Amino acid sequence: MPGKSLMIQGTGSHVGKSVIAAALCRIFRQEGIDVAPFKSQNMSNNAFVCASGGEIARSQALQAAACSLEPSVEMNPVLLKPCTDEGAQVIVRGRPAGVMKAKEYERFKPTLRPALLECLDSLRERHELVVIEGAGSPAEINLRKNDIANMSVAALAGAPVILVGDIDFGGVFAQLIGTMHLLLEEERARVLGFMINKFRGDMDILRPGLGYLEKETKRRVFGVVPYFGDIRLPEEDRIPERNQIGAAGNDRVRIDVIRHPRIANFTDFDALEAEPDVSLRYLDSPAVEIPDAILIPGTKSTIPDLRRLKETGFAAFVSHCRERGATIAGICGGYQMMGRRISDPSCIESDAAEEEGLGLLPTETVFNERKRTARVRAIHIESGAEVDGYEIHMGETRGGERPAFQLTERLGSKTRDMDGASATGGRVWGTYIHGVFDSPAFRRHFINRLRAEKGMKPVAAAASIDLESDLYRLADRVRAALDVDAILETVMSRKWTS
Repeated sequence: MPGKSLMIQGTGSHVGKSVIAAALCRIFRQEGIDVAPFKSQNMSNNAFVCASGGEIARSQALQAAACSLEPSVEMNPVLLKPCTDEGAQVIVRGRPAGVMKAKEYERFKPTLRPALLECLDSLRERHELVVIEGAGSPAEINLRKNDIANMSVAALAGAPVILVGDIDFGGVFAQLIGTMHLLLEEERARVLGFMINKFRGDMDILRPGLGYLEKETKRRVFGVVPYFGDIRLPEEDRIPERNQIGAAGNDRVRIDVIRHPRIANFTDFDALEAEPDVSLRYLDSPAVEIPDAILIPGTKSTIPDLRRLKETGFAAFVSHCRERGATIAGICGGYQMMGRRISDPSCIESDAAEEEGLGLLPTETVFNERKRTARVRAIHIESGAEVDGYEIHMGETRGGERPAFQLTERLGSKTRDMDGASATGGRVWGTYIHGVFDSPAFRRHFINRLRAEKGMKPVAAAASIDLESDLYRLADRVRAALDVDAILETVMSRKWTS
């Protein structure tokens, strides 16, 4: 018999669906249930590469970790990676299916239903329970006809729905009641009840509103989850507030990250931000002071974001910082920007065919139709530090006498390919390897080199980053706030019928 399903939907984007789903995955796992995550369609430039080489959204990879499972493309069969305000690269079962504008994708969506259902059925056949995350809001009535993310998925799975509202946005009761009002009768019948997320305040003041909500909708409130900012989890598609301004100090190195309009995989820098001797901040415009290092991240729109660096003065600022002794490093699209030229003759990423690079490295990049996605292992040539990471890029980069890394493994097979480029005695370098700073030995080497240039003594060990501990803490916080027994009794028993 197929496994049971529970769907977490929200009153809008960024209300906390992903984190709540991850917490429930870990809670149910603690209860001895074989649980797996699923999100039919996600939109994010923060991607994760599965062991097979396929891409999924990082939030589903986090939820897989909460379930103690290896992430797979079945957990997120459709991923949209925005490259303009109107278009996105469409990833289906981990592989690119093309770049589409909104109207084109709306016409394409109905063809995706068989693949979504196959992935969902496969997960339900192998697991007792599938926790499904919705996308955006089920009340987006303009998208109802071709919905493949919310109530249509709940119907396919025979899943009850818990609706999450974010009280930190304000107007949470209007969010929840308004969403219920806009649902069709058969959609409202699927809603078991509500969760209120990110609460900070006095529960006694909130309780009258909870009573009104339950009376008005004839649905129960399963709990109120408090706001917390002390648990570090990878973000899905926006840089967390805590990253935006790092505290400065004489005992820290200052690292600035350029925030592209289409920044991708900014979680590459989470581990640096967790180091106590690092002050890390994201910049929308050039700073006044010279940092110890500037990091140029990846992007889903390389040439347009490179042009913006020039228009906003970032290109000149980066060159000035290099002349003053700052370290400059780029990952993926940032690495491509650091070269002499980027060519996109088929206009794969944008309508721009060519652009002069920043000239920081003696490299040139040419975009082609092939997209490389693979988990890799490598050795940093200068330090000998081993790194684990992943490649996820279009285009091939040539040139540069000094590679930055030597790959030792790609997709589980041994290799001796070289990666990246290095110049100016190692102060200027780029790589295609996402996640290099997640490796403690390389991260500490990078920071200690910056410390040495400031006349500071090295720090022996990197900060401990323990995702498992954070997931347990998340589960404890959410469990304390919710009536988990009532949720499980309804979902796992045969009381719920689709």
